[in-house]
Amino acid sequence: MALFNFASPQLMAFGILGNLVSFLVYLAPIPTFYRIVKKKSTEGFHSIPYVIALYSAMLMIYYALNKTDATLLITINSFGIVIETIYLSLFIAYAPKKLRVSTIKLVVLLNVVSYVMIVAITYFFIQPPKRVEVLGGINLLLSFIVFVAPLSIIKKVIQTRSVEFMPFWLSFFLSLSAVMWFFYGFLSKDVYVAVPNILGFLFGIIQMVLYAIYKNCASKPVEELKLPEIVKGTPEIHPVNSLPISEDDDDDENKKDENTKDNKMDASDQV
Repeated sequence: MALFNFASPQLMAFGILGNLVSFLVYLAPIPTFYRIVKKKSTEGFHSIPYVIALYSAMLMIYYALNKTDATLLITINSFGIVIETIYLSLFIAYAPKKLRVSTIKLVVLLNVVSYVMIVAITYFFIQPPKRVEVLGGINLLLSFIVFVAPLSIIKKVIQTRSVEFMPFWLSFFLSLSAVMWFFYGFLSKDVYVAVPNILGFLFGIIQMVLYAIYKNCASKPVEELKLPEIVKGTPEIHPVNSLPISEDDDDDENKKDENTKDNKMDASDQV
């Protein structure tokens, strides 16, 4: 297995550029996890993207070990495994109990049980020439899932008119990474690397266009139910829409009472 064969300078160039850009993509969530650690809460973030990213990196390394000229695929995905493991560890540490348990279950089911089954079946029952095709097909399917995942974020951006959970630089580097790995796959005649990155590039462009549209927009207000409001200091409950009694109204009531008393006194004097 010739892992260090760089016969094509163009192939080597796009592989190195792909590594550099993907390195930045892997580092892009750092501000998110800094926020999680600082607030000691995972807030509205989900663990699924990081679980899938770890799973993808693990499968890609196994795929690369079964083909030739795959050093640059191994290097970047090795870094991906390390950084995604760190992200998931932080997520599990600061997630609420229910989310923590579900994340651990997902990691065990996908990154342990499923991965071991794929490695065992392909290693013992599929011969090397066919094994690369099978693993490539699995990675191709998983890549489509990873690239289609941003559809939920795109929907959320359109609904809320907010780009809080869709950072521009992440979308930019994802698009750039897709371009580099497409040409790497194209030059190395590896359809399992080239094809999914076409979709990745298109979704990256869509995300950047949406960011440009909604970056200065005010978030769409969420309609709330008008519930009763408890006034401090009293056990009474007043509807939000009810008009409070002003001081002027109190004065008017007092004046009416005084006038009534005066009229009664005058009537008694006349009698």
